[in-house]
Amino acid sequence: MRVILLGGPGAGKGTQADYICDAYGIPKISTGDMLRAAIDAGAALGQEAKKVMDAGGLVADDIMLGLVAERLQQRDCERGFLFDGFPRTILQAEGLGAAGVEVNRIIEIVVDDEEIIRRMSGRRIHPASGRSYHVEFNPPQTDGKDDETGEDLIQRDDDEESTVRNRLRVYHAETKPLVGYYKKAALHNDELKFEWVDGVGTVDKIKNRILKALK
Repeated sequence: MRVILLGGPGAGKGTQADYICDAYGIPKISTGDMLRAAIDAGAALGQEAKKVMDAGGLVADDIMLGLVAERLQQRDCERGFLFDGFPRTILQAEGLGAAGVEVNRIIEIVVDDEEIIRRMSGRRIHPASGRSYHVEFNPPQTDGKDDETGEDLIQRDDDEESTVRNRLRVYHAETKPLVGYYKKAALHNDELKFEWVDGVGTVDKIKNRILKALK
């Protein structure tokens, strides 16, 4: 089972990725985790990436693809893997193919933009504990206050509506084209299956839809 999860920011990919990995006994391959591990280990690719990141730049595709190729050599990937947050662009997807990395399941979690904005912009956090609330779906007992301490809740900068809308614009420009790319690829490859899943509903309902699609 070699899976790529697609979907906009706030579509629930992180939560569902954990369920898929547990169900199939495969590791979640996160480029962020790989970068941190490579830097901590002092690996050559990690040092290259650190220079770019320290300068405020984006890590080049060839470095990311090198890290992915190294990670997939580890024994826990023998039964498969799930990519979390990669590939982000068609160029990265083409690079995976050129490097001989084959995937056989693409799952797109579909959630309307306005629903994503409602989900993310309504989140409130208690900074000291990390407890999370939502003004509509999981409100605190007292508006703007943590249930246990009574301290103020905050809205993280990346949950502000303007930030969420910008992230969605970037997603539609750079990552959404992967949907068409992989749909087309699936038409010409019997081993590759593309499925879309409705991402609205309870976490369990969405999980069951995804697991059914993977079968």
